Amino acid sequence: MLAASLLQPGTIRFTNVPIIQDITCMVGILESAGCRCRIEDHMVEVDASGILHPEIPREDVAKMRSSILVMGALLGRLGRAEAWYPGGCSIGSRPIDLHLMAFSRLGARVEEENGRIQAFAPHGLRGGEIVFPFPSVGATENALLAAAGARGETWIKGAAREPEIVSLCRLLRRMGADIQGEGSSCIRIRGGKSLCPVQSPIPGDRIVAGTYLAAVACAGGQAVVSGAPWQEMAAVIDAFRRCGAGIEPAYGEDEQIIGIKIQMEDRPRAMDLSTGPYPAFPTDLQSPMLAVLARAKGTSHLRETVFEARFKTAEELNKMGACIRVEGNQAVINGISRLQGTAVQAWDLRGGAAMAAAALGAEGVTLIKNCSHIQRGYEDICRDLSQLGGKISWEPA
Repeated sequence: MLAASLLQPGTIRFTNVPIIQDITCMVGILESAGCRCRIEDHMVEVDASGILHPEIPREDVAKMRSSILVMGALLGRLGRAEAWYPGGCSIGSRPIDLHLMAFSRLGARVEEENGRIQAFAPHGLRGGEIVFPFPSVGATENALLAAAGARGETWIKGAAREPEIVSLCRLLRRMGADIQGEGSSCIRIRGGKSLCPVQSPIPGDRIVAGTYLAAVACAGGQAVVSGAPWQEMAAVIDAFRRCGAGIEPAYGEDEQIIGIKIQMEDRPRAMDLSTGPYPAFPTDLQSPMLAVLARAKGTSHLRETVFEARFKTAEELNKMGACIRVEGNQAVINGISRLQGTAVQAWDLRGGAAMAAAALGAEGVTLIKNCSHIQRGYEDICRDLSQLGGKISWEPA
C-alpha cells in the first residue's frame, strides 16, 4: 500500500500504521525515489508530487524483500524502474522471476546483470494477460501496481487471494483504478486512469494477531486481541480450536466484532496441520504454531508447503527441551509437558516471535538473541505481552 502511493502525483495519508522497522525502511526507500514522507504517531504521509527517480539504491533494497514492490509502481508511473535483488529474512528460496515475468507481460523490457534489475517501458506499459503458476503474494501485488499504470485491460490469473491483496485492490480503487475480482484467483484491471490521493486506514495484521493467540496457547490463560481481523482468520481460528483453545469473536458495544477472544485452560492437543496459500493456514504462522505444538499432548505433524527453510525454529525449540524431528518439509513434534528456558536465536521475523511465545510457556528464563528480526514486524512485542501478564522485556545488546 505504501508502494502504491508512487502511482499518484499528490499526498496520500495512511492511518493505523504500525511503527515497525519494515515501515521505516519502506519510507526510506520512497524518500530515495523522491517522495517527501512524514511519520507522526501511527500516521504516515507520502507526498509523491515531486520529481521521482527510477533507481532504488542497493543499500535500501538489501534491507527488506518487499522493496521490490516499488518497481511495479515506478514502472506504472514512470515507465522505468531499476533495483537490485532484494534482501530480508532467510527462510528459503524466494525467487522474483514471477515479478519480472509480470512486467514483461505488460510490455516492459527486463534486463538483469550482476544482481541489478532494470525494466524499461519508454512508451508506457500496456495491458496484457499474466498467468501465475503459483499464487505468489508479492508477484500479484507487483502486477497490480504495474497494471494500474498500464494502458488497457490486464487480467491476472492464478492471483494470490490473501487479504493483503484485497486491501491493496480496495486502496487502488479508492484512488480511481478500475479493478474487479480481488479475493479470487482472477483479477481484472483497466489501467491508464489518472489516480488521486486518498486517506486510508491500515487493517489489523492477521499474522501479528495469530502470534499473540499462539502466546496464549503456549502459556495458558486468556486474552482479547483487539483489532484482529476475525473474518480473515478462519483457518487460524480452526487450528487453535483443534489444539484445544476456546476462541470466539470479541464484540463491541454496538455488537460489531472488534477482535478475537481466546482462552487456554490446559496443554494443547496434538494435531496434523499443513501450511498453504490463503485461505489455508498461513506459512507466516507455522513457527508460532510449532511452539504451541511443542507442548501438546501427543504427536503432531506440521507440513510446510511454501518455504522450504522455515524449520530453523525447530532447532531452537529443541534447545529448550522440545522433541521435534524435521523430515523434509514436515516436522514431527512429540509434545512435552514443559519447555525449559535457555539462550536461543531468532533466525527470522516469525521464528523470533515464535521463540517469545514459547518462552512464555517455559520454566525459567529464556534469552532470545538476534531479536532485531522481531522488530521488523512487531511494534513492541514486549509491551503487548507484558499487558497480558508475561514477564518479557528488551535487554541492551
